[in-house]
Amino acid sequence: MAIKIDIVEKVNTNVKLPKNYKVLLLNDDFTSMDFVVEVLTTIFSHDAKSAVEIMLKVHHEGRGICGVYTFEIAEMKVAQVHSLAYANNFPLKAVFEEE
Repeated sequence: MAIKIDIVEKVNTNVKLPKNYKVLLLNDDFTSMDFVVEVLTTIFSHDAKSAVEIMLKVHHEGRGICGVYTFEIAEMKVAQVHSLAYANNFPLKAVFEEE
């Protein structure tokens, strides 16, 4: 005589999505506009047109959004901006904040 046992496991389907963070470039009086466009195309994968639009927003408004990412990616993008700026002798700064 065999005994059949069914095991039922309750699975939590309420998975929270990670928070999103905006990465912003901050304006300064020393970093060239061409370099900002280069940062936006190489690090943030913007095309030339959107890179110029963001660069002009940074220039005129003091800051501009480069992209929205999870915490770890936003943190990495900010570090990449600072590293590339330092290597090219520019004081360009980037920050990220919760969306």
